[in-house]
Amino acid sequence: MIIKNSPIIPLGRSKVTASAVVHGPPRAKEGLLLVGHGSRCRISADQMFTIGDAVAAAFPDVVVGTGFLEMSDPPAGQVLDEMVHRGCQQVVILPLMLLAATHAKSDVPAIVVEGRLRHPHINLVFGSPLGITPEMLQVAADNLVEVGGAGMPLLVIARGTSDPDANGDATKAARMLAEWVDAGQLHLGYTGMTWPRVPEALDEMARLVGPEVKKFALFFWFLCNGKLIERARADIEAFTTRTGIEVVDAGYFGPDKRVVNVITRRYEETLGGTIAVNCDTCAYRAPFPGQEDKVSQPIGVGHSHLAAEHRGGHSHSSPGDHSHSDHSHGHGSDHSHGDQGSGHSHGSGHSHSDHGHHH
Repeated sequence: MIIKNSPIIPLGRSKVTASAVVHGPPRAKEGLLLVGHGSRCRISADQMFTIGDAVAAAFPDVVVGTGFLEMSDPPAGQVLDEMVHRGCQQVVILPLMLLAATHAKSDVPAIVVEGRLRHPHINLVFGSPLGITPEMLQVAADNLVEVGGAGMPLLVIARGTSDPDANGDATKAARMLAEWVDAGQLHLGYTGMTWPRVPEALDEMARLVGPEVKKFALFFWFLCNGKLIERARADIEAFTTRTGIEVVDAGYFGPDKRVVNVITRRYEETLGGTIAVNCDTCAYRAPFPGQEDKVSQPIGVGHSHLAAEHRGGHSHSSPGDHSHSDHSHGHGSDHSHGDQGSGHSHGSGHSHSDHGHHH
């Protein structure tokens, strides 16, 4: 989706109730819960709701709800409770997130674990985030074509995470997009949590393309708009003013119908028992320099203190007996993400204000 820079995006938590975002038949046995991150910007929540509405239209016989981990209402746990109230006996819970980073590996599974404690008679099945797919690459490529950025040197801006595995996936996504549009030159930056941040990435891109090039393209590997994108756009404006280099902004994904198609496929894959997770290089399964303490941590607790607070009265879980040392994420084994709905504890001390999670 290509939306011009909006210097002022209204802040304010969405005040939507759980019943208002649960769609479908009044009573049904099957449910699909989409769990977004949440944002301090209402525009982000509104775009998530638009995606949820389109998914609900694709499955008219399924109860479909949209909830959030933090900062936006309604909390995902409340939406799950509403779906159970409407008769759901099985609910697939999908992270409405692009890559499998800490929130998708930790906080969304915590929704599953806590939901099972509240509703032990309901089958809750954890599915996959959107991932890197041809549809997502096509949306990004079409955006670049629309603004005349295809074939230009390309800078991709992603959210950034403390999870090196997910940062590696962002690098893969950027490379595949660059090859898709024949960019020739590529660089990647992040809005927070890791390096390089947006201002540094812009300067590095200028050095990469050389003094003769006065224009390059940019795509935000973001699902929806929010303060992170607008803050990055402020950095871009300052960069252009300082250097005279034009940055051709190709926007972000947004509620495109092809994004909806990926979500519907993830739902169907989960029902069929095919759940794609990135385990081989996951920091919670194998030691990674500087993050060795994550291996075998208790599961089902959640990474974000904000997400835990947002779950509020729904939080019944505590560090359990399960850890990643005895929990398999295999695709054909008896214990998978879909079977266990496990969460990943990251311990304390993770401040969103410190790490750039300003939404």
